[in-house]
Amino acid sequence: MAKYLLLKHYRGAPAPVNDVPMAQWTPEEISAHVQYMSDFAARLEESGEFVDSQALAPEGTFVRYDGEGRPPVTDGPFAETKDLIAGWMVIDVDTYDRALELAGELSAAPGAGGKTIHEWLELRPFLSAASTVTDCLWK
Repeated sequence: MAKYLLLKHYRGAPAPVNDVPMAQWTPEEISAHVQYMSDFAARLEESGEFVDSQALAPEGTFVRYDGEGRPPVTDGPFAETKDLIAGWMVIDVDTYDRALELAGELSAAPGAGGKTIHEWLELRPFLSAASTVTDCLWK
């Protein structure tokens, strides 16, 4: 089994087909979307392919160390994770093809007007431990 991260983006990915911002959805449309996500996760829990998922609040701050005795530096002129990543799901599947299949299905969540969003999801494999030092990706 291999673990994959499915990332949902606020922006930074290609626009979905049903590109109405969630802030403009009705409460019923939001409920239908959340229910789809919950049902999807429940099905993967039953099959043993679900690991975890979370929606993320849009608030957040970048922080970095700025030297001994100095306060941390926050934010900057660049797009931040809070602006880009809306949520994530971790799956543990037998094959890459299965990961693609599930990402495609998750992309079909309903949005405005009850129509499928066809949103782009970023599918990222977890980096597995290298068997030897020469196998490291960062050499």
